[in-house]
Amino acid sequence: MSRAHDPAVDGLPVRDLLTRCAGTPLGDLSLQAGASGLSRRIHQVSLQKTGLALTGQPQYLEDGRVLLFGRSEVHYLAALPEDERRRRLQDVLRPGLPCVVVTAGLPIDPLLAEVANARGVPVLRTEVLTAATLVALTAVLDDGLAPMVTLHGVLVDILGLGVLLLGESGIGKSECALDLVVRGHRLVADDAVEVTRRGGAVLVGNSPPLTRHHMEVRGLGIMNVQDLFGVASTRQSMQVEFIVRLVRWDSHTEYERLGLDEATEPLLDVEVPVVTLPVGPGRNIGILVEVAARRHLLRARGISAAQQLSARLDAELQGGDA
Repeated sequence: MSRAHDPAVDGLPVRDLLTRCAGTPLGDLSLQAGASGLSRRIHQVSLQKTGLALTGQPQYLEDGRVLLFGRSEVHYLAALPEDERRRRLQDVLRPGLPCVVVTAGLPIDPLLAEVANARGVPVLRTEVLTAATLVALTAVLDDGLAPMVTLHGVLVDILGLGVLLLGESGIGKSECALDLVVRGHRLVADDAVEVTRRGGAVLVGNSPPLTRHHMEVRGLGIMNVQDLFGVASTRQSMQVEFIVRLVRWDSHTEYERLGLDEATEPLLDVEVPVVTLPVGPGRNIGILVEVAARRHLLRARGISAAQQLSARLDAELQGGDA
């Protein structure tokens, strides 16, 4: 069971932007005008800082993008006659504009506040300089607008490799993760794994804050892994690079015997290497998952035992034919 969410489609409300900026270099970002428009939504990570829009060419503005007002924009507006300034601001503060961010602690033009309140366009201000605001705000939006899916699974760090364990409820994902933690690996998330796509093709998984560091094991109940095994037994997030699907053993099913080819499956439109491990009596799944992760790391270095054996067999057969 999974729940997908693409904020780039739904948009990030301006009020959520203010919340997300807390604890960042833009922690002082505050609302100055246009409070009725806090539900306006941001749809793009990239910001716009186009002086052309203020010179009577608002067609250069793009809907869904935050507009920055730096020193040059504020000073340009201040030099215009009041009637002209009002007209330019009315052209710029249009329905598709999510908000305006005034940087460097510059004063808020009363006319800007008036038009913003009338149009319901939030005006925010920060003491941070324009260049630094551009970097920090882009980082906040990149996180807030990243495509995300919540999966029923377990994410563990095995030798620096983010391994996502998937399978039906009760198949033993948590027990497998507990075995891996005892063997010195680290838990990232149990039961609910939030996976976001960053930078185009990088998948990052973490645990919802409410359940972070916790695990449920049938027969034992809920436990805090960090309390049991120390701070080194957990981590907050991890790049998802490998998937292990646990399935119930079925004697009528053909499972991989050679391992020559590595399958993949899409996750948020990113192809991720995957192996399927059948769970049955007498099989130590924790050890098998660790070996699968070690084999994947070796393959990333160009080392494949199956391919090496296949090459030797081919050489033997060719030698025999000769």
